[in-house]
Amino acid sequence: MNYKDTLLMPKTSFPMKGNLPNKEPDMQAQWNEKKMYERVQERTEGRPLFILHDGPPYANGDIHMGHALNKILKDFIVRSKSMTGYHAPYVPGWDTHGLPIETALTKKGKVNRKEMSIAEFRQKCEEYALEQINSQREQFKRLGVRGDWDNPYVTLTHAYEAQQIKVFGEMAKKGYIYKGKKPVYWSPSSESALAEAEIEYHDKRSPSIYVAFDVTESKGILLGDEKFVIWTTTPWTIPANLAIAVHPDLDYAVVEVQEEKFIVAEGLLEELTQKFEWENPKVTATYKGKELEGIKTKHPLYDRESLVILGDHVTLDAGTGCVHTAPGHGEDDYIVGQRYNLDVLCPVDDKGVFTEEAPMFEGLFYDTANKPITEKLEEAGKLLKLDFFTHSYPHDWRTKKPVIFRATAQWFASIKDFREDLLREVEAVEWLPKWGETRLYNMVRDRGDWCISRQRAWGVPIPIFYGEDNQPIIIDETISHVSELFRQHGSNIWFEKEAKDLLPEGFTSEQSPNGHFTKETDIMDVWFDSGSSHQAVLEEREDLQRPADVYLEGSDQYRGWFNSSLSTAVAVTGKAPFKSVVSHGFTLDGKGKKMSKSLGNVIVPNKVMKQLGADILRLWVSSVDYQADVRVSDDILKQVAEAYRKIRNTFRFLLGNLNDFHPEMNTVSYEELSGVNQYMLVKLNELVKEVREAYDNYQFSAVYHKVHNFCSIELSSFFMDISKDTLYLKHEDHQERRGIQTVMFETLTSLVRLMSPIITHTAEEVWNNIEGVDAEAAQLTDMPEVQSYQGVDTLVKKWDRFMVLRDDVLKALEDARNEEGIKKNLHASVEVFASSEDKELLDSLEDLKKLFITSGAVVSLKENAPAEARTYEEMLVKVSRAEGETCERCWVASTELGKDPEHPGLCPECTDTVVNYYPHLV
Repeated sequence: MNYKDTLLMPKTSFPMKGNLPNKEPDMQAQWNEKKMYERVQERTEGRPLFILHDGPPYANGDIHMGHALNKILKDFIVRSKSMTGYHAPYVPGWDTHGLPIETALTKKGKVNRKEMSIAEFRQKCEEYALEQINSQREQFKRLGVRGDWDNPYVTLTHAYEAQQIKVFGEMAKKGYIYKGKKPVYWSPSSESALAEAEIEYHDKRSPSIYVAFDVTESKGILLGDEKFVIWTTTPWTIPANLAIAVHPDLDYAVVEVQEEKFIVAEGLLEELTQKFEWENPKVTATYKGKELEGIKTKHPLYDRESLVILGDHVTLDAGTGCVHTAPGHGEDDYIVGQRYNLDVLCPVDDKGVFTEEAPMFEGLFYDTANKPITEKLEEAGKLLKLDFFTHSYPHDWRTKKPVIFRATAQWFASIKDFREDLLREVEAVEWLPKWGETRLYNMVRDRGDWCISRQRAWGVPIPIFYGEDNQPIIIDETISHVSELFRQHGSNIWFEKEAKDLLPEGFTSEQSPNGHFTKETDIMDVWFDSGSSHQAVLEEREDLQRPADVYLEGSDQYRGWFNSSLSTAVAVTGKAPFKSVVSHGFTLDGKGKKMSKSLGNVIVPNKVMKQLGADILRLWVSSVDYQADVRVSDDILKQVAEAYRKIRNTFRFLLGNLNDFHPEMNTVSYEELSGVNQYMLVKLNELVKEVREAYDNYQFSAVYHKVHNFCSIELSSFFMDISKDTLYLKHEDHQERRGIQTVMFETLTSLVRLMSPIITHTAEEVWNNIEGVDAEAAQLTDMPEVQSYQGVDTLVKKWDRFMVLRDDVLKALEDARNEEGIKKNLHASVEVFASSEDKELLDSLEDLKKLFITSGAVVSLKENAPAEARTYEEMLVKVSRAEGETCERCWVASTELGKDPEHPGLCPECTDTVVNYYPHLV
């Protein structure tokens, strides 16, 4: 007889295969149609506000894995917060000004700069930026990132630019904005000043030269026939030399070599003797650096003097201890030069080409000039040594070409004036990882003033007018008026109208008695743009607030957005714009190498989503330690896909076994559940507690590992395994069966909600297949709450111990399958030999054989173990073939088959179920 129809087998329309690449876009379209973002906000309205402020990606090109990592991490936070008692709006943003867009337009041949005005060119830049935003927005949405995508913030919008002008005005009002000629990072390839955040370092081969400067005025200290020896790796700066710096407290030696006398730091004498191959050098005198102050030397190439000055920046780390000083080409040089009223000589133009201020080298590109300058020094007999070496050198992060220090007239934000406030706020912020605090603190402590002006076209203009005396006009009246003009018309009006038309009506100034005004042509550093978002977004929008609860970006943003946001916010409000800062690492290939097209190791998010789906990408993000650099490859994604299948199949098993469960009618109370079912609810409760804590601490890898382990170990390897017989074989309303289903329903609904922020598409698919849930979508629910159960400690101690003992039985059964030919556990009967305490525990459990999934189970004391019993970690175990025949319905071996002649192939338990509950089928 076939008893198949008497079995309650799993039934579900939830498929085993995810088919995510095809399903996800349809689901996202439905969410969009149902305005899911708005519905989430309506549901959580009135709760405490939680703001994750989006750092704006640059609007250029398709998204890469770094973008995916960043946006998905943010989505984890926002989704989990909206499910744990907060109102968490998410406003995505874009950074839209700057050189890359200018370059993209000109490279692609879309525009001819020479044939259009600045205003026309800027209009083209705006159009291009908006195209890029639309493209990137769709790619971010495809990742499953939920946000106010129809109302993002964009740095080129009128309202944003107006608020940025206000930030600038507030800083100017406090005296933090000034114009000065001083050395800044200058990119000849971009023809613009750069901020520290726009610098990256690459190896560069440079000349290393040692040059002699003849003493011309000894001040009665020296004899007058000595030569100071300097060292530099930038021969091209020699034409700009105006001084030689020595440390006041270092000892300097006069070294006589073959009738010549050289002055170097005594602490470097031994090293220099080897380098110059001096034979029998003789020290004829020593002096403290401070004694040498004011001595004059002759420039090695020009008929002008070079003054010996004192500088605390001089060290014995390299060189000669006598530092070549060109105030127009170095920050330390500039600072020390100011104390001695040295000129800020910079004989190099915007393109890096020497001007007439560098006789003999006019018209040469600075780097090309290294060789002829060195040759001229040699001709003059002043070159002591020429070497070449490779070192880390600053480059323009956009053009990837070397930058120089060059003194130009620029606008600066005076960091030094509020540095202590910045440092105080850094210490007040919570940092994850903790080293982020030290990193930014040191950056702020050591950074110079912020050069905020750029010599480009595409950006927010610096809103400054000049009077007839060429002095800047920065007052509330003009700033407010320009801000309002930008709010109404956008910043392009600055380039469309004359200065007089941009000033308030009837404006007069003592600086321009004739009413003639000009305007600044430089734009602001793009970091000032994005760094103003706390004002232009958090303050501008009614549904947000400043400070934000968290900023989350890549670790490169300590020098970028974190830094500029902190600087502008503290300058304007006195407070940091964020309560906490979270940073993540970079995405590398599977071998830990940087991704590059030339290496062929680039993983593209769009391709991954087409092949595997966004949920696999999201699960990968949750699996990694994102605070460090993370690896991704096809193999790694395949491993993640396997983990996904485990979680999905767990959902499917639970759904299949709940097909006849109606929670409002069939739920069994905790007190009425069997011990093992209570234990599983308690273990689930522990998982809920741990996962919620992990979300709170932004530890998403803990969420992934804890849920995956729970699915693999507690559920798949134990609970689901031991429950099958009861679920399939008992009648529909059997108390133990309904108890198991109660646990499964609670487990399923909890797991779906716990994983909803991570595998959001799959969570919704599962949720739509669960009968008896009230909410329309998982994302319209809250996380499961941590429950309080009675007698938990005793229960957990008992069943945790059982799980340890069960491991011994499972190992013994595995050995029996391998060595004794027992193919299935149900073919076996086990006898365990335990300590008296463990025997008491095992004897207290009902139907031990079902917990072991064997046909028989006997417990004895250890001292009664026979010789054939095998020793395991906790017990001795003897496995033997079960006596009797196999039941046709449950496959358990029994010696009591056939007690009912109508059902000769059934065991008593199956006979009872079939006769009493399925008489119509048999």
